[in-house]
Amino acid sequence: MMDLQKHILRVGLLLGLFAIVATTLVALTETSTREQIKENEREALLSGINALIPHEQYDNEILQDTILLDATEELATEGPTTVYRARKQGENVAVVLTAVAPNGYSGQIKMLVGIYADGTLAGVRVINHKETPGLGDKIDEKKADWIFQFEGLSLTKPASAKWKVQKDGGEFDQFTGATITPRAVVGAVKRALEYFRSHGDELFAVTEEES
Repeated sequence: MMDLQKHILRVGLLLGLFAIVATTLVALTETSTREQIKENEREALLSGINALIPHEQYDNEILQDTILLDATEELATEGPTTVYRARKQGENVAVVLTAVAPNGYSGQIKMLVGIYADGTLAGVRVINHKETPGLGDKIDEKKADWIFQFEGLSLTKPASAKWKVQKDGGEFDQFTGATITPRAVVGAVKRALEYFRSHGDELFAVTEEES
């Protein structure tokens, strides 16, 4: 009887030890994986920003030099978004902010918009959309080069009244069989430029904590 009890106790201890080891390994793996995911997300974000603002144009830690915007009507954002500020030798270079076209053909079109300190567009990249494959998805840089046309433009180039697709009397190409999608993107980019014109100083402002 004593031998049986000792055997049961030994088995119980082994099972307990196994459970502790297994739980520890799972926790370590989960922690390691979580950190790797965060690093991958960081690298993807930095790559996206550098596609708009080449790294040689700034020398600050752009992922740390940020401000948080509340939901902003002009940018059509529905929650807090991060604005990344590029600076070189302490001088303002550009901001990268989130803008949304709420009126895409299949819903919202979310974009990163890079704007230089002088109000000139560094570029635009679509980061989330549900537009029709083969038609509206040409706003995606992987599908077509349409999105690159915004580089170097501003509210005066072209004139404000020309910030429309050609079908509406503007200067921007629409897609064959798909006008709603480019119309929505052009409008959202223009509104982002207008927002920057009105709030550029605030976007670049350095808080007391940062100084």
